[in-house]
Amino acid sequence: MPAFAASLIAWQRRHGRHGLPWQDTRDPYRIWLAEVMLQQTQVETVIPYYERFLARFPEVRVLAEASLDDVLRLWSGLGYYARGRNLHAAARMVTARGGFPRDAAGLETLPGVGRSTAAAIAVFAFGRRAAILDGNVKRVLARQFGVQDVDAQWALAQRLLPRRGLRTYTQGLMDLGATVCTRTKPACDRCPVAQRCVARREGRIAELPASRVRKPLPLKRTDWFIYVHQGEVLLERRPDAGLWGGLWTFPEARLLAGARGRKLPLLEHGFTHFRLRVQPWLCPVRSAPPSAGRLWLEVSDAADAAVPAPVRKLLRALLPARAD
Repeated sequence: MPAFAASLIAWQRRHGRHGLPWQDTRDPYRIWLAEVMLQQTQVETVIPYYERFLARFPEVRVLAEASLDDVLRLWSGLGYYARGRNLHAAARMVTARGGFPRDAAGLETLPGVGRSTAAAIAVFAFGRRAAILDGNVKRVLARQFGVQDVDAQWALAQRLLPRRGLRTYTQGLMDLGATVCTRTKPACDRCPVAQRCVARREGRIAELPASRVRKPLPLKRTDWFIYVHQGEVLLERRPDAGLWGGLWTFPEARLLAGARGRKLPLLEHGFTHFRLRVQPWLCPVRSAPPSAGRLWLEVSDAADAAVPAPVRKLLRALLPARAD
């Protein structure tokens, strides 16, 4: 086990990822923001969102004082929107208590921060001894040691922690899983610990970790009614809980009597647990009556509001040429 950590530390220093915008800092705010954004999202996707967030919210107090709409507007397109809502709630908690908790147990009390994320923040921001176990790390441990039980993996991850170089080791573990020990076509010839790998030695790379049986994703259908009037569009806010909670979308039920709709091409959007098929209807109206819980916005403003990606796609691609 000491040899595993030593090999990983040496490899990360020479071949790991360097120069990422959240590296070379001990600021818990910047590290927390990055770790939350990186949950279930690739580094390349996160970087521009991370930079825009810091430009708008340079410190946790500014984020806490912002409106949820502002936060979700910048989060739009990054997916898993509960992370954005939890980010805002956690910023308020941190500001109220005067700073971030300094250990993994305290960090795990923040909304949206699980055990592995808390450990990563504790390691990188405060130098605490804590083990991470995200999806990439689970795959590395399953292949390297032939261990698939999650509880056993947590125990193993804790035992593997080196006495020195903990930050480099933790980053190396992340980098190895993300860039070398990938789910398909792992680059074993570039792996610093390939000689001791159980999966490689036993010819079990493809079966470790065991894949979950993927069931066909259920299909859900809905209609979107795109009411437009003199360059404005009607949006309604979704409930905080559930799909796209807190974001603005088109109404899914007919609201305005006498409005005739014209079918637009079907729109499909994939989620982790289902596929959504939307039938959009373009509905020009002669007047724009107020509606409780809904808002008329200029099309250009609506496209920049806190809307999910499929709504923004429709606003940008369809409405500018037709709204008038």
